[in-house]
Amino acid sequence: MKQKQKTITIDGIDKKILRALTVDARTPILEIARSVGISGAAIHQRLRKLEKSKLISGSHFIINPKVLGYSTMAFVGIYLDKAANTDDVIRAFKKSQRF
Repeated sequence: MKQKQKTITIDGIDKKILRALTVDARTPILEIARSVGISGAAIHQRLRKLEKSKLISGSHFIINPKVLGYSTMAFVGIYLDKAANTDDVIRAFKKSQRF
């Protein structure tokens, strides 16, 4: 059965907010508010509305491992014989972190 997709309507202010965040997701809310011409609280409310509608879903940082001197990346899975050992394994990993 096909699931009906919910749609939302955005206005010019929402578009300005999205444009600013697309350029730099770390742009302060008050800076966006000044450029759009509405209050920081209004920007905040609109961002929550856009997140709730799932039009936007947060932001993230991209780490460049080469800057840290790494030339290879690997994803490693660990399977434990006993779930009771989980806390010990996590402690050991935290103790051996390079950061």
